[in-house]
Amino acid sequence: MNPTALEVAENATFQNFVNCYLREADSGAWHSGSGWADRRILGGLFHGIGVIELRLKGLRGRLALDIGYRSLIGRHRILSAWVNHDSSDQWSPLRPLDAVLLLVRELYDPGMADHRQREQELELVYRLVESCQLMARFIEARADDPSLEGERFIESEQSLLYGHWSHPTPKSRQGMSFWQQDHYAPELAGHFRLHCFAVRRAWVRQDSLLERSAETLVLEVLGDVGLSQDEVCIPVHPLQAQWLIHQPQVKQAIEAGVLRDLGAIGPEFTPTSSVRTLYSDHSPWMFKVSIPVKVTNSLRRNQVSELRAGVVAAKLLEKSGFVERNPQFSVLTDPAWLTVQLPEGGESGFEIILRHNPFIGGERRGVQSIAAILQEPLPGRPSRMRTLIEGLALREGRNVNDVALDWFGHYWHCAVDTLIRLYDEQGIALEAHQQNSLLDISGGYPSRYYYRDNQGYYLADSYREHLCELEPQARYSEELYYSEAMIRDRFGYYLFLNQLAAVIHRLGADGLADEASLLQQVRTWLSDMRRNLKGAGLRLVNQLLEQPELAYKANLLTRVQDVDELTAELELAVYTRVPNPLHDPVADSHKESADDGIDLARAEAIHGA
Repeated sequence: MNPTALEVAENATFQNFVNCYLREADSGAWHSGSGWADRRILGGLFHGIGVIELRLKGLRGRLALDIGYRSLIGRHRILSAWVNHDSSDQWSPLRPLDAVLLLVRELYDPGMADHRQREQELELVYRLVESCQLMARFIEARADDPSLEGERFIESEQSLLYGHWSHPTPKSRQGMSFWQQDHYAPELAGHFRLHCFAVRRAWVRQDSLLERSAETLVLEVLGDVGLSQDEVCIPVHPLQAQWLIHQPQVKQAIEAGVLRDLGAIGPEFTPTSSVRTLYSDHSPWMFKVSIPVKVTNSLRRNQVSELRAGVVAAKLLEKSGFVERNPQFSVLTDPAWLTVQLPEGGESGFEIILRHNPFIGGERRGVQSIAAILQEPLPGRPSRMRTLIEGLALREGRNVNDVALDWFGHYWHCAVDTLIRLYDEQGIALEAHQQNSLLDISGGYPSRYYYRDNQGYYLADSYREHLCELEPQARYSEELYYSEAMIRDRFGYYLFLNQLAAVIHRLGADGLADEASLLQQVRTWLSDMRRNLKGAGLRLVNQLLEQPELAYKANLLTRVQDVDELTAELELAVYTRVPNPLHDPVADSHKESADDGIDLARAEAIHGA
């Protein structure tokens, strides 16, 4: 019998949460093969390649996880969870969410609990339940929708039913009510018009690096909105409009005639995977707007610093000539912005960023979000990656493993190699996680990498003189400059432990390639790169190859402490350190089992395809 949407969502929540726990809180004790279960007379109930055992301080017991696939760099696949109370010999099966809630209690020490900690615990439980419920709703609504496998950019953006692969609450959206999901959730492919305000020109701040002003670009999309000569049109998300009209300073501006509420105007837009970046088939611009919603870790609102950063970064990339010299690499730039400056100063909530949209009218089919390519499939179906690789192998009459290795090489060339060289040559690092990254796979193999996100630019302080010579405005963007040490940690996490690790994991979990072989290939490529790198990129590669531990963004611990990473100092989430999978050819912790990193059910496909 096929699992229900709720059962699928509960299992996905369980897989995400427990893998976060193993990475960030307690890696547990690994027991290979069936010996552990056999000794406890549980052999017929455990079906994986081994068991991870966790100690539960609160229960004075243990939690056993039956592991179906053990990854060297990504997520383990967990078949079931069993609990033992008070160190007895009795083991009982746990439902997925019960196991999650048990581990939540472990994260908050009841003996040390205070009022604030209890609030944080309830907040985490609330977000877990909300995320799971929304995931179930999305799966039920879209499971049989053929557009989940569509080739258009927006179809890829709206196919992420599970969300962030290493986040405990990937679909948490505080501030968006249940009925509003139909209109504003990307997973439900809602469409809506923007809510517009007419604002006196003296109250508007804007910038554009194009020949046309930001206000002109907006009107080219929206059409005639009935403005007077002294007014500028500022579009916002409908949810943000409802929040704005209840703010005292906005009410005062409306009463004073500074603002006019124009209502819904223009063509319909639909949300991309970030929820707040909006796409229209009819607009050459995507609009990145603020929304009064906490998505995963943060309240999603544009900061004034981001507006300026997008323009400065676009200028730097253009003047460097790097994109022009590397046709396999592209950036969706944010060259224009507008906002309303209210007397109180700071962010007003009207901030809007214009992002280049090369996918207008469904153009450039085959450009897909890396997160969508790597997403876990629905039960009983192949992943998008597996379908892609097996289709190429059939078309070319080649071995699946050989095709997978070639695909990985194309991906490395247009994404990882190019991002490292950009950092080495220009001192510009990008927050290149899966959801910020797009691949052109229209020909099957990756041919171009696209980056997007004006929140994700890091300029190396050691390159400051070069960057300011390239673009004088860069000297006024102090918030973009970071030490090389900090960039190595952040860039190393986003590019290697988030994006690259997910690619390696997907190929391994689908039985298309061996994770250990892919990691060895990465070591070889990085070692080869050392000969041509001369600056910050060389120091990054040295760290990746030589440092035994790497910085890792701890999404679970960020949620445990209820941190909004976008408003924290330096926009820092909670980071921890994890063993570097690139440091040793065979990590000691993985020598125990010859089956590590291979799903036994798919092992034959690696060698026999």
